[in-house]
Amino acid sequence: MTLLEFIVLLIISALVGAIGQAIAGFHFGGFLLSAGVGFVGALIGVWLARNLGLPEFLTLDIGGTAFPIVWSIIGSALLVAILRLISR
Repeated sequence: MTLLEFIVLLIISALVGAIGQAIAGFHFGGFLLSAGVGFVGALIGVWLARNLGLPEFLTLDIGGTAFPIVWSIIGSALLVAILRLISR
């Protein structure tokens, strides 16, 4: 993975994390925290989809790495909702 591919992946995960935060209705942090939420949300979303036997759709291939957009948004929203419940 080249540096440009990593930067594109970082931007996409930040957008996905921001969308997940908007869906959950709780915002914290800036660009890097949104990117972290997007990456972790992708892991959670893909894990849930595989365990429930759901298909992966709308994936972006960036430098040989598949990034599932829909499951990342769902996982990010779940992660932010859980963090919101814990942080009250």
